[in-house]
Amino acid sequence: QVQMVESGGGLVQAGGSLRLSCAASGRTFSSLAMGWFRQAPGKEREFVANINRIGGGTDYGDSVKGRFTISRDNAKNTVYLQMNSLKPEDTAVYYCAARGTTSSSRSYYVEAEYNYWGQGTQVTVSS
Repeated sequence: QVQMVESGGGLVQAGGSLRLSCAASGRTFSSLAMGWFRQAPGKEREFVANINRIGGGTDYGDSVKGRFTISRDNAKNTVYLQMNSLKPEDTAVYYCAARGTTSSSRSYYVEAEYNYWGQGTQVTVSS
């Protein structure tokens, strides 16, 4: 079983930045492909970013490309989401997700592909 705890959410003005962190335990972190999703009120959960288990490949949802950066530190068992140029429409609860994999290159885009989820952290962007 993998436990994950997100942190770093909060209230920020439009144009500002936040960095989310997700610390994982319970399994060798480098065996986990990681992702970030978000869910705004009244909307479905949306893919934000992913990173493969060795950190060599990343991808982003269209709405955040060029503004958000996902990274990981396998020595610290932590994945990060650096969010810049934040917009009010980025307001949501952000979740980190993990999936065990033996592939060093594979990353995942769909909720159902992930086995483990954090509890979520609220990000609110004011206009």
